[in-house]
Amino acid sequence: MPQMRISCPNCRQPVMAEINQLFDVGADPTMKSRFLSGTYNIIQCPYCGFQGRAATPIVYHDPEKELLLTFVPPEIGMSRNEQERMLGVMINQAINHLPQEKRKAYLLQPQSTLTLQGLVERVLEADGITREMIQAQQDRLALLQRLMDAPNEKALAELAENEDSIIDADFFAILQRIEQAAVINGDEESIRKLGEVHEKLLSSTTFGREIKSQSDEVEQALSDLRALGKDLNREKLLDLVMKAPNEIRLRAYVSLTRPIMDYTFFQLLSEKIDRARGDGRTRLVDLRTTLLSLTQEIDQQIQLHVQEVSKIVDLILGEENIEEAMNRYLPALDDYFMQEIEQRLEAARKSGDLELIGKLQKIIELIQQASAPTAEIALIEELLQADDERSRRNIMQDHQEEITPEFLNILANLTVQAQNSDNKALATRIMDVNRLAVRFSMEKKLG
Repeated sequence: MPQMRISCPNCRQPVMAEINQLFDVGADPTMKSRFLSGTYNIIQCPYCGFQGRAATPIVYHDPEKELLLTFVPPEIGMSRNEQERMLGVMINQAINHLPQEKRKAYLLQPQSTLTLQGLVERVLEADGITREMIQAQQDRLALLQRLMDAPNEKALAELAENEDSIIDADFFAILQRIEQAAVINGDEESIRKLGEVHEKLLSSTTFGREIKSQSDEVEQALSDLRALGKDLNREKLLDLVMKAPNEIRLRAYVSLTRPIMDYTFFQLLSEKIDRARGDGRTRLVDLRTTLLSLTQEIDQQIQLHVQEVSKIVDLILGEENIEEAMNRYLPALDDYFMQEIEQRLEAARKSGDLELIGKLQKIIELIQQASAPTAEIALIEELLQADDERSRRNIMQDHQEEITPEFLNILANLTVQAQNSDNKALATRIMDVNRLAVRFSMEKKLG
């Protein structure tokens, strides 16, 4: 996001902040989640300590849904002519990103909203999220505030028990997003309160206990596979799978070892089925059916992700400034992105497309520069490899001077990226490390 000089709403002193006024989903698909998360245009004033969102005109554009929405905060006192001029510049920028055949009539009639919440609701409605769903989300936000305001642990537990029915997956998703925003913004008091609420809900609510159970199963699956190390093969994996105590553990094994759950693996399982009799045979047949379903589900997710990666590569190659485009899409880059680049480079070499070869080699060079591990990433990798919370806490204790706001910011961003990935086991692991790091940081400051 571009750095801009803006006046602090509280003390009016000029401060530098990352301000984004155009959210063009067509040019950058990550803009949508950034907008809906609310973690944008945040001011942190070094003079008076103010933290909050800057009041600035916004244009939201989604060509796929033919949405062109605008919002001008009334408190900035901008005249009608000034509004039209500023919004016109941003709208033209969005139009210029579109090929001629996609420039449709809706671009001539931008729809204004009176409030920022109204803009959010219009974006959600286009996704089929009704006002009733939005109201349900607001109810969950209100409950979260009541939980944070609970005077003591007993009151918090009683409130959680009374509202158990709406403390569900959606509630925990909201809680996690707000925790991440608090970490990014350096709001230490909110980080502490949200961490206390999160920990209590994991032990005192139905869905929280379910999350904790799932996390424990993923941890155990990782531990089982790590214990085998280089000795892991299809036969030993099949033994683990056959002994899996529940579907959660089974799903974790599939997610973590999909590449070797291939034809040969299923052939080994079929041979065991042929030799089995009675209930044992029935159980193995059911296991094969479940495994086929889980692997198919993962393959479909991967296929969808590969298609999204291909679109992002097209967008980057269509930009004049490759380096600037790569900086914008860096959070979305993963192994599938690199595979797509290598495949396209091979095809470009076969066809002799020198211009495309140059662009692709530039992308590879920028990826190599960005992938050079920093001290923060090295520490995160060490924490992810640790088997349990005690081991991670010991590592943090040894590296406590490195658990800085910058480290927590990097970890929070990785958590957001992991939630949008197909590797749910890794996402769970990163979220666990993130929560522990935030708690460790707060304990260090309070102690």
